[in-house]
Amino acid sequence: MATSDSDRPPVTLFLGGDVMTGRGVDQVLPHPGDPELREAHATRATAYVRLAAKAHGRILAPVDPTYVWGDGLAILQQHQPAASVVNLETSITNSRDFRPGKGAHHRMSPDNIDCLRAAHLDVCVLANNHVLDFGRMGLLQTLQTLQRVGIGYAGAGRNLVEATRPARVTLGHGRTLWVFALGSPSSGIPWDWAASTTRPGLWLLREPTSAVADAIAKQARLLARPGDVALVSIHWGSNWGEEIPQEHVDFAHRLVDGGIAVVHGHSSHHVRAIELYRGRPIFYGMGDLITDYEGICTPSRWRSDLGVMGMVTLSPEAGTLVELRLYPMRMCRMQLRRADEPDRRWLAEALDRMSEPFGARFGEDADGAIVLRG
Repeated sequence: MATSDSDRPPVTLFLGGDVMTGRGVDQVLPHPGDPELREAHATRATAYVRLAAKAHGRILAPVDPTYVWGDGLAILQQHQPAASVVNLETSITNSRDFRPGKGAHHRMSPDNIDCLRAAHLDVCVLANNHVLDFGRMGLLQTLQTLQRVGIGYAGAGRNLVEATRPARVTLGHGRTLWVFALGSPSSGIPWDWAASTTRPGLWLLREPTSAVADAIAKQARLLARPGDVALVSIHWGSNWGEEIPQEHVDFAHRLVDGGIAVVHGHSSHHVRAIELYRGRPIFYGMGDLITDYEGICTPSRWRSDLGVMGMVTLSPEAGTLVELRLYPMRMCRMQLRRADEPDRRWLAEALDRMSEPFGARFGEDADGAIVLRG
């Protein structure tokens, strides 16, 4: 017997920005990989562990695989999201095929995959500028490792067909989440990382045109049944700055006009504006979530040390937003911690200021979450 919309409860999704469990994070986990780096300022990943310890205190490595998620695990337990989606901005590999000409290379040992399983992630978005840091063999090992532990992925594949195929997550009550993922060269993705009919790679968004948005929305409509949720995850734009390119706004609007319920943007190292368009949330940049950047000087104006865990609740009827709760988080000793009150207030005010031109207003709730006020 089919489930009607009136019988279905609202569905909550956990959305995270950039999750970078390679390099320094990998080194404190139970099975650290080869620490070699080819960066101008660091030749070993352990340098990032030392910087974190200098900033916040000694890390008693090896840590448990659950360690990096820290306070985030309690938030996930509280909300029990029906699905969890993050942008995994690291290669899961022991390959030594360093991409020439890149300033940073991110890899995590496949033996540390339990740190991703610890958060019960359903989908890792892979269409970004670090997943091929260790070549196509590194990408293939990443895909194999995620498949082995039952974590879905989107935005990359063994060929173009697989790279453009959405991930599928069963939500319960006869509903399915479809996750499409693609990346833009504007985020630093090399052009030759694009998948082809015979070559592994990424789904590369060469131009954010109406035709591309319409094609994605059409594919979603062909797959989706009544009550399903379609999400498009995009790695796009610069690392810093509040300005949103008009072409990004137009592309996101076109996706929503075509029936996409959530646009999940990322790439910037800090949180950017959020828009509620036709009742659907558009995240122009979710910022960093898990990184090894502690102790590194970054532009203080943008507060890249503050990320968010987003809990997005959608209605069963139209997939429109019921509630949006953003939990400000910081990395401390390679572990997610809830931000303190001054940082929460700063981020709430910054997000409110950035989002006001899009008609969205934000404020702090009693539990420290940043919530959409209107």
